[in-house]
Amino acid sequence: MKILQFGRTGQVATAVQVAAHGRADIVALSRADCDLENPEAVRAAILAADCDLVLNAAAFTQVDPAEARPDEAFAVNATAPGVMAAACAERGLPFVHLSTDAVFDGLTDRPYVETDEARPINVYGRSKLAGERAVLAYPRTTVLRISWVFSRYGRNYVSFMLRLAREREVLKIVADQFGSPTDGEALADFLVATAPRWAKAPAEDPAFGLFHFANPGEASRFDFAQAAIDRDPHARARLERTSQAAFAEPAPRPPRSPLDTGKLQAVFGFTPEPWRSAVERTADRLVATGF
Repeated sequence: MKILQFGRTGQVATAVQVAAHGRADIVALSRADCDLENPEAVRAAILAADCDLVLNAAAFTQVDPAEARPDEAFAVNATAPGVMAAACAERGLPFVHLSTDAVFDGLTDRPYVETDEARPINVYGRSKLAGERAVLAYPRTTVLRISWVFSRYGRNYVSFMLRLAREREVLKIVADQFGSPTDGEALADFLVATAPRWAKAPAEDPAFGLFHFANPGEASRFDFAQAAIDRDPHARARLERTSQAAFAEPAPRPPRSPLDTGKLQAVFGFTPEPWRSAVERTADRLVATGF
């Protein structure tokens, strides 16, 4: 398997490169290698690539800065993926794109399924939804919505909370925002393992389309932090519950956006493990290596 990956240093991009070792050949492009705000550069990279599949693990993920930089957010999260999908269609290549739970408004009392109406409430979510629609307009494309990604790589919620818990006496953590933590390393393994199926599948294969990928169960930000910090014997901070309203952030967040993965399980036969055990394992590994 030869995979062209947009994104090289982010946590999912890094996890995919690790997971691919000995299983697939990956060429991972950084923003320096290919400017995602330059559609012609994006198209040229795909047309020139020797690959069996294209994976987009790159995005403008800074939720608050996106409010002030909407043009950049839409260029990277909407226009670029659409160009990627078009170039893949031109070459007859499958294309896999990562999206987000932020396409939902969070006004739900159950996990979201793929057929639920997307109503994003911030620029980041609107740009990612536009990217989904641009991608899915082409054949042999797959969009995986993920949420609250954590791993051993890069800056993420688990490593961030572990560090803060050693530095501070008290941590005020939001307890009224709920979602589904997503193990970035399990996601990477799934992507690499499924790549051969996508590469061989015809356009009508159910492996193409829109899917949710997250670890089962629903957690608050407080639950998420507590699960990680409890694994560190050197943590000193006491956690206190607070509300999202206590933080003056430019971008509103969906209050509840857990993802249902039933379709993923039905089509691929893959069931992610419960979020808590995945978080605990990742925290254990980070603590063992000093983060």
